[in-house]
Amino acid sequence: MTMTTNATRPAGLQAIDREMARQHADALASFRSNADMAARAAASLKRTGKLLLLGMGGSHAVGRAVEPLYRALGIDAIALPLSEQLGAPLLLDGRTVFITSQSGESAEVLRWFEETGGNAETFGFTLEGGSFLARTAPCLVGHGGTEQAFAATRSLTVSFALHLAILGAMGEDVSPAVDALETPLEPSIEAALAALSNVRSVVTSSRRLQGLAEAIALGFTELSRAPCFSLEGGQLRHGPMEMLSPEVGVVLFRSDDATTDLVTAMAVSVVEAGAKLVVFDASGCPPVEGAATVAFPPSTGLAAVFSMLPTAQRLMIAFAAARVPDAGTPVRSTKITRSE
Repeated sequence: MTMTTNATRPAGLQAIDREMARQHADALASFRSNADMAARAAASLKRTGKLLLLGMGGSHAVGRAVEPLYRALGIDAIALPLSEQLGAPLLLDGRTVFITSQSGESAEVLRWFEETGGNAETFGFTLEGGSFLARTAPCLVGHGGTEQAFAATRSLTVSFALHLAILGAMGEDVSPAVDALETPLEPSIEAALAALSNVRSVVTSSRRLQGLAEAIALGFTELSRAPCFSLEGGQLRHGPMEMLSPEVGVVLFRSDDATTDLVTAMAVSVVEAGAKLVVFDASGCPPVEGAATVAFPPSTGLAAVFSMLPTAQRLMIAFAAARVPDAGTPVRSTKITRSE
């Protein structure tokens, strides 16, 4: 298809623009204003050594993204969709539980507390200080209030900042991540957008940054209404490579960590398969030939997330704007999912 620019930007995308314009400032304020609760959550993790991260949609993607960061600190961390925990629960005994809901009102959150009551080591993460979640559990509350736009943008960045506060309370050096928030980068997405101009679907993938990949795939799908999904790099290698063709776009996230070479090998395979490849690259390695590369300074962890996320959001928005006349206005979903 031919990419076009809408003469009038849809109201839904204008709402997203407003959220994105304030996300760095709100994230920094969230990081700085939640020190006391972050210290309580960090103390809980040190007591239990185990963490269960629960959420739905973008909130679950946040859990997936920070899961390896807590594991690197020796915490036995696992992120599950809250719906899965409701249907086939892991035992809560001896675990710290982080339950994330941007609205604090999702149907699954209400049912989980109704059925379990939580436990003494349960902490909430929300953008709404007056929500059910904030009234029911000790919460880290993001600055700026509820996100109004449909697809998650600011809420993701703010939620990551709340986790940054906890990681800092656990002794991690958070300065690279704070620097990434204080000095946001805006590299061009034109080559990446052109690479994806004629694809029918998009697959996002990474290794250490898989949670970020999942968050972006969700946004691609919500806004463009095209089938876009995410597969962890190893999972993509084991069979799903069969789907690759010039009609499939692949977006890879590569950072400066022990999995860089595996992401690079996948990038080479994607190019060889003829699929359209975009690489968000904070690895410091040479770009992969045949890929549209969006380059960032070498980084890892939340520093890489904060560097890449806003630009990846710009790509998913531009991709959708070229395909859907009313991008950003849901037709089958609502911002707050109140039914299961």
